[in-house]
Amino acid sequence: MAIDDRTTTSTPAPDRRRSVPAEISRSWLLVPGTAADRFERAQRSRADQIILDVEDAVDPAAKPGARQTVASWLAGGGEAWVRINDVTTDFWADDVEELRGLPGLQGVMLAKTESPAQVTDTWHRLGGHTPVIALVESALGIEEATSIARAQGAFRLAFGSGDYRRDTGTSADTMAMACPRSRLVVASRVGDLPGPIDGPTVGSAHAILREQSQVAVSLGLTGKLCLDTEQLPVINEVISPTPTDVAWAQDFLDDFEARGRVIRDGSDLPRLGRAQKIQRLAQAFGVEAR
Repeated sequence: MAIDDRTTTSTPAPDRRRSVPAEISRSWLLVPGTAADRFERAQRSRADQIILDVEDAVDPAAKPGARQTVASWLAGGGEAWVRINDVTTDFWADDVEELRGLPGLQGVMLAKTESPAQVTDTWHRLGGHTPVIALVESALGIEEATSIARAQGAFRLAFGSGDYRRDTGTSADTMAMACPRSRLVVASRVGDLPGPIDGPTVGSAHAILREQSQVAVSLGLTGKLCLDTEQLPVINEVISPTPTDVAWAQDFLDDFEARGRVIRDGSDLPRLGRAQKIQRLAQAFGVEAR
C-alpha cells in the first residue's frame, strides 16, 4: 500500500527490508523532507534505501524547516540518505552544515551535479567520509559524467531524467533516452563505480514501470528512483536476477568446481564472472533457484 496520511491503531508492520548494501541497492524511495509522518513507514517498506528529499520535493520557503525536520529524525535514530540542493543555490551550504556528522546519515544525493568539483566539495564539507551520489540532470552533467564519476567522494551516479528532458527537449521515448542512460553506464564503469541509478517512473501503471525498469537493466543501470511504495516490489523484482538465472549460475559454478576449476575455452571466463555476479546478487536479494 502506498504511503499516505491515514492513521491506524494496529500494531506497526514488521520491517520488511533486507539489509542490502547501497552499492547494489535496486530501489531508492524518495520521501519529501516535509513529510515527517512518512519517514518511519518508508523505513519499514520494501525499499532497499530511502532518500529524504529537501530539494525538488520542497518549496523554497519550506526548505529550512524541512532540513531541520530531516536532521532531527536522523539524529534521533532514523537512517536514510538525503537529497540536498545543488551547489549553485543558497541552500547547499546550509544543507551540508546541518547534516554533517549526523549518526543516521547514510549519504547524500547531490542534485543537478555538473562538475567533479561539486561532488568533491560536498564530500569534504561533510567531513570526507560521507558517500555522495551525483544526480546528473542536464546536458552538461551528461557531458561531464566521466569526470564526475572519477571525482573524490563519488559513490554512484543517478539520472535525473525529468530535468534532463526539460533541459534538452528530449522526449520520454525509450530510444531518445537510451543515449544519456548509456553514457552514465559507461562513465560509471570508467570511474570504477557501481552501476548508475535510473530516474523515477511517474504514474501507477505497473506494466509501464516494469517495461521501463527492464529497459534500464538492459542498458546496464542497476537501481531506480521511485516515488511510491507500490512500485517497490516491481523494481526489486526486475533488477534482481531471476530464479532461472540463479539456477544457471549454480549449475555452472558446480560444474566448474567439479572439473577442478579448469578453463576449457575463451567463453569460460566471461561465464564464470557472470555466474559469480549472479550468485552474489542472489544472496544479497534473497533470490532462490528454481
